[in-house]
Formats: sequence, structure tokens, C-alpha cells
Amino acid sequence: MTELFQAENLVALLTLVLLEIVLGIDNVIFIAILSGKLPQSQQARARSTGIALAVIARIALLFSIAWIMQLTYPLFALFQ
Repeated sequence: MTELFQAENLVALLTLVLLEIVLGIDNVIFIAILSGKLPQSQQARARSTGIALAVIARIALLFSIAWIMQLTYPLFALFQ
């Protein structure tokens, strides 16, 4: 448990947190630009849908990474 609080792990965590913040801001800007090209009546729905899909995709990717990290044997082998 104490290895979680070592300097290199804390730096890695800080790096990942900063990347998530930057990517989240990037998603918001991209969705705002795309939804700005729609008619006024559809912009709010497009922003909500875009943000919801971005959050769902990010959660799905996090669960996928957690699943991959739990693998203890190979699913398949190449070039045997």
C-alpha cells in the first residue's frame, strides 16, 4: 500500500489528471464548435448529447483498461 504514495506514482497520477482535464476541455470546445453550426433550436440538444456520449465513451474506455489490467493469461497468441 505504501508504494502507492511514492514520488514517481504521484507524478504519474498528476500527469494523468492533467491529461484528463486537458482532454475534457478539448471535448467541450470541439462539441461547442460543432453544435454552433446547427440551427439555434438544435444546439442545446447537440451539446447535451455530445457531452453525454463523451462521458460514456470515457467511462467505457476506463472499464476496458481496468479489465485488461486484470488479465492473467493471454486471450490469443500470434505467430506461434
